[in-house]
Amino acid sequence: MMLAIDHLSFSYGMVQALHDLTMEMPEGKVTCVMGRNGVGKTTLMKNIMGLLRQSSGSVKLGEKVVSGLAAHQRAKAGIALVPQGRQIFPKLTVAENLKVGLEARTDGLKTPPEELFELFPVLKTMSKRMGGDLSGGQQQQLAIARALAGNPKVLLLDEPTEGIQPNIIQQIGHVLRKLVTEKNMTIVLVEQYLDFVREFGNRFYVMNRGRVVAQGNTEDLSPEIVHQHLSV
Repeated sequence: MMLAIDHLSFSYGMVQALHDLTMEMPEGKVTCVMGRNGVGKTTLMKNIMGLLRQSSGSVKLGEKVVSGLAAHQRAKAGIALVPQGRQIFPKLTVAENLKVGLEARTDGLKTPPEELFELFPVLKTMSKRMGGDLSGGQQQQLAIARALAGNPKVLLLDEPTEGIQPNIIQQIGHVLRKLVTEKNMTIVLVEQYLDFVREFGNRFYVMNRGRVVAQGNTEDLSPEIVHQHLSV
């Protein structure tokens, strides 16, 4: 199910953070949103999820405009967010964290589906461990699994490789590839790790000062674009 952003703008009071963004995130693809720190990437993700409400424009999921829905209603409609910094519940067990994700489901399932443990086997062996006792990489796997527990059509991930060891980064990439190839999921990924984008992404948008300044297929992500908009 395609996610479409149409002329989306957002302001924090008098400060405009997003300017007239129009983007398409097709199903069965990983769309990467890139840019230096502070250009509006996380603000965009929060607008898509409904944690922030746009000043103008719309967010559309398939044929349904979801811009007027609250975040929990968008979750029920099929959008899930893995936030920056993971934000798992440290005082809940792994199993309890996953049960929180089930709240977004519409089929009434009460136990985490076995496929979550097939994607992230470490969560099976650590199901009774407190979320706060996991390593950063394990917490990131838990955060993604918690989002997937809601059976979303669209998965938003805000910098999932940040502070994660290389072997877990690769595992996360292969999970994303599996989700798009086997479930035809729409995945939107805020990411600054270029090698990850090139290996696992299909499409990209580069943002600067709340605007889209470049877009295309990941094979078109040229050294010129990287130097102009992504290099520090």
